[in-house]
Amino acid sequence: MTCYFVTGGSGFIGRRVVERLLARDDSARVLVLVRPGTLPRFDTAMEKITGGDRVITVVGDVTQDGLGLRGDDLGPIDHVIHLAALHDVTGDEKQQHEVNVNGTRRVAEFAVSRGAMLHHVSSLAVAGNHDGDFTENDFDLGQGFPTGCHRSKFDGERVVRETPGLSWRVYRPAAVVGDSVTGETPKADGPYYFFSHLTQLRQLPSFLPVPMPDFGRINLVPVDFAADALVALVESQPGRSSLVFHLADPQAWTSTDLFNAISPAFDGPRGFTAVPSSVLRPALVLSGRGPFRSGRDLVAEQAGIPPAALDAAAVPVVVRSEYTIATLDALGIRLPNLVDYAPRLWRYWFDHLDPARHRRDDPRGPLVGKNILITGASAGIGRATARMCVRRGANVFLVARDADRLVGTAAELDAEVPKPGLPLGRAYAYPADISDEAAVQTLVKSVLCEHDHVDVLINNAGRSIRRATANAIDRSHDYHRTMAVNYFGAVYLTLALLPHMTERQSGHIVNVSSIEVQSRAPRFGAYAASKAALEAFSDATSAETLSDHVTFSNVRIPLTRTRMIVPTNAYDAVRGIWSVDKAANRVLRAMIDRPKRVNTLIGDLIDFGHHAAPRLTNRLLHQDFLMHEESDAALGRVG
Repeated sequence: MTCYFVTGGSGFIGRRVVERLLARDDSARVLVLVRPGTLPRFDTAMEKITGGDRVITVVGDVTQDGLGLRGDDLGPIDHVIHLAALHDVTGDEKQQHEVNVNGTRRVAEFAVSRGAMLHHVSSLAVAGNHDGDFTENDFDLGQGFPTGCHRSKFDGERVVRETPGLSWRVYRPAAVVGDSVTGETPKADGPYYFFSHLTQLRQLPSFLPVPMPDFGRINLVPVDFAADALVALVESQPGRSSLVFHLADPQAWTSTDLFNAISPAFDGPRGFTAVPSSVLRPALVLSGRGPFRSGRDLVAEQAGIPPAALDAAAVPVVVRSEYTIATLDALGIRLPNLVDYAPRLWRYWFDHLDPARHRRDDPRGPLVGKNILITGASAGIGRATARMCVRRGANVFLVARDADRLVGTAAELDAEVPKPGLPLGRAYAYPADISDEAAVQTLVKSVLCEHDHVDVLINNAGRSIRRATANAIDRSHDYHRTMAVNYFGAVYLTLALLPHMTERQSGHIVNVSSIEVQSRAPRFGAYAASKAALEAFSDATSAETLSDHVTFSNVRIPLTRTRMIVPTNAYDAVRGIWSVDKAANRVLRAMIDRPKRVNTLIGDLIDFGHHAAPRLTNRLLHQDFLMHEESDAALGRVG
């Protein structure tokens, strides 16, 4: 009975290696070292594979002395397959060294103590920036290393080679990408960083040749090939030590070749190399040094490409893997052709990993399937906006303090008739007081837990006070209460949802503001200040979140006939007050078009007056103040 001890068995390659070990030998014992925090994920993964119930889980960690084992009797072990590693070129160098170097040392010592053959999964990163051919027989050629990840891979392999009494084999995969059949991959790094930019070219006519830069040779292997090759080589040539295998594509592909391989997946054009690697590579190297680096890194980060990925791309190494490919061919393992599987990589990435996938609109309408959280949703503008969203296929999360009214609104919206050709969205009631920060945190956690995400937040809930400042000198609570809802409530919700939206690289926040931000009319000092504060907060935040694709709109609504204005008898005879539907249409436009601001002509004219003729405008506003009396509510004559 053969016994395998596997580290990193819960990882991208490791899970497939474990599956293949189980499939090849029904009598094999497969022990997998699993960190305590990874146990649930690993158990779930094993439930999905045939024979997963035969896996023996060993709790431990390569970063702990003795692998963190607690004296368990593991029995005889024939092979130690070491897959646990960090592969992120953008990762912390200290952590990379601890796992990839010190962790490998501990695994090597464990293999020696068990008399087992160590199969160390290294990386072609050990070649560093070597200029020229790099074969299975090469190791230390005096090469440099563009990133800490490259260096840690080299040092980890050196540990294996220099451990006394160790029988070993080394496997150096190229950049491992998704499954060649399904395209499945857990994360989009390496060559995937460039997929977004390549995909943008699909908008060009397919017959139009596209000039492209050549970043140099790209070496990719699909994960299923890497796992198949590793398991086959582990079992081949029993007893032979000090063998090195390159799990790499012997064909030299360029970045242009990669684009031409994936472009059929989206009916894109074909590219041709306009800037050869002999020109581009020195430019990348130069731009990554000295005073040029900060500028290059800023441009790269704004394009969604980690600067370290450019450093890794600018290496001139030529990987040779003919010996390994010939060995695998004799074992019946063949590398799929990039042209055949590249479209599958792109399709999986586009559906599951594209950072822009959450920003795509449904072909049936821009709100179909969107999740929209609306505050102040039990009446007025909030209720009318929610109705328009539901009719257009959006799911709305209604937030207000009055639970009974909110539940009734949700039931009413669920009975709506959808617009022709559009599905009907759903309405969900979430009673909450948004001026209570703890309540907001609970609200957001509940919504995300039950519905996964929020696409749009509409800060509509508001409190309006129309009272002259001279009549509020002993009513500072007016200002506190107004700010509590209009400003702090909206800020609490924005802060609670911002990390979620940033992580999804998608989100829009609509503030139902007021024309008073522009007019600063008399008797609205408390109200206008609260709305202006919210707009200032949103403008500053939007400048920070632009690259994260979280945007803000401020909708400056004029006087609208809602419950909010009922106590002010001065409005009873005023003509031209907006209806809630007219105001809601402006909010709807902000959701769909995402403008910075939605203004009215009268608001813009008054705002212009404040800048062009401030004294005249102030005098006119003063006349308005004198012409209209304080309301009974403002004077305390009504409850």
